[in-house]
Amino acid sequence: MTIDLLLERAKIVDGTGAPWFRGAVGVTDDEISHIVREVDHDLDADEIINLEGAVVAPGFIDTHSHSDIELFEDPTLAPKLRQGITTEILGQDGFSMAPMHRDGGAEEWQKQLGALAGRSDREWTWGSTGDYLDAVEENGVAPNVAMLVGHGTVRYNVLGMSDRAPTEGELNEMADLVTAALDNGAIGLSTGLIYTPCTYASTHEVQTLASQLAPYGRPFVAHIRSEGRWIWEALDEFIDIGAEEDVPLHLSHFKMGGPVQHGKTERAFGIIEAARERGVDFTAEQYPYTAGSTMLSAVLPPWVHAEGPEGILEYLQDEDACDRIRKDIEEWRIDGWENIGALSGWNNVVIANVPSEENNQYEGMSVIEIAADRGTDAITAIAELLVEENLGVSMTLHMLDEDDVQDILRYERVCIGSDGLFGGKPHPRVYGTYPRILGKYVREENVMTLEEAIRKMTSLPARAMGLDEKGIIKRGMDADLVVFQPEVVESRATFENPSRHPKGIDHVLVNGEFAVRDKETTDDLPGKAVTK
Repeated sequence: MTIDLLLERAKIVDGTGAPWFRGAVGVTDDEISHIVREVDHDLDADEIINLEGAVVAPGFIDTHSHSDIELFEDPTLAPKLRQGITTEILGQDGFSMAPMHRDGGAEEWQKQLGALAGRSDREWTWGSTGDYLDAVEENGVAPNVAMLVGHGTVRYNVLGMSDRAPTEGELNEMADLVTAALDNGAIGLSTGLIYTPCTYASTHEVQTLASQLAPYGRPFVAHIRSEGRWIWEALDEFIDIGAEEDVPLHLSHFKMGGPVQHGKTERAFGIIEAARERGVDFTAEQYPYTAGSTMLSAVLPPWVHAEGPEGILEYLQDEDACDRIRKDIEEWRIDGWENIGALSGWNNVVIANVPSEENNQYEGMSVIEIAADRGTDAITAIAELLVEENLGVSMTLHMLDEDDVQDILRYERVCIGSDGLFGGKPHPRVYGTYPRILGKYVREENVMTLEEAIRKMTSLPARAMGLDEKGIIKRGMDADLVVFQPEVVESRATFENPSRHPKGIDHVLVNGEFAVRDKETTDDLPGKAVTK
């Protein structure tokens, strides 16, 4: 039998956490068809590549991606692909691009989320989740993509950006939208409980929507209400929902936010282990940096967002409203609100992306530096910049501790996600998350073994997201593979120069086709919309 491709003389790290072994991996069509341990074998292939001892591993699965709109602008998603990412999970933090049935909703939703999900001139031709996934495949994409249906999206379809509680009928309508999305190919439900409109929801609302997952066995993925001052209450709420509804839980970007919580990882691990003893299927993800990134408008109090993007812009141009915003932030006047600006400190909030040329000199500058440049205070500078850029500004938040990052990275229930936002001067995780793990935390600092790092990038995220045909090198599994040089691989992306591709990633195969070959993208688009 002649197979399509044979990667021989490889060091195979199969994704299970088991020790590496020498051998060859064969690919036929879009599947792994052969695995052999012998250096000398009798397999014949249309193409044979001698890897000369390089590692071949399952393709990396990014459990936290914000490529939902970017993939229409650049379907190669080269910054992610060249890290070895072969599957991305979209629809994060409660913000999916579908379903979208509200009149005028596409334009308003994209404006609301432009700094997080990006913007495109492409017409939104989809309404349902299935329509969106069809649009992705019609457009073409290099890595595979799967999507979560967003709590914020279904709430927006029914209530707009209103901060009121839904009626029983409206809540049932939201639940029906979740169920329809799952039937149309969504692989779970996400929420972002620090973001509007998700933050307006009661526990009852969130739990009702999460309960729709039970018949499907699909995960409830959450950016919980707080990762800093109220993290313990937020974890309790999340875990109680999982226990009472018997649904799998996946914690987005596990972190200890702000100095008050630094050094308390063991307390968090204890809560998670207690949840698992309680019968809750609990996993988490992490990005390997001491800084986060999101849209600048997230620093504004929840009430500012309740009338949609136009309402935000009006408030930001009203002196009395800005005074109220300032006091809410500086005096922590809203209990339970994740006041991330005050939590980080304005000197640690750095602008990452500004759409216009007029203001792009601010990319890479802190809010304090921008305020000084403008001769004003931090809140006024933020308000002015958001108005001038029609809300399309993203930021980087330096608020974590390196010891905590390493503790969480070692924790067996944590996989890896990039949480990368495109554009401007992005967080270096957009280009460097996975090679940073392999170079810094495996080779240089020995935080974990190579095999454990690969498990956290492959089989663990596949298990957490219910992707049964991905994440392990095994016959019959999808031929998503990455080849890298373990003694060379490293991230070259820094906060000063973030848009730099890594070293040491030689080849990336998606569904058996080269998407990266000899360290360069092929411009082929072999990715698929994954629905199971």
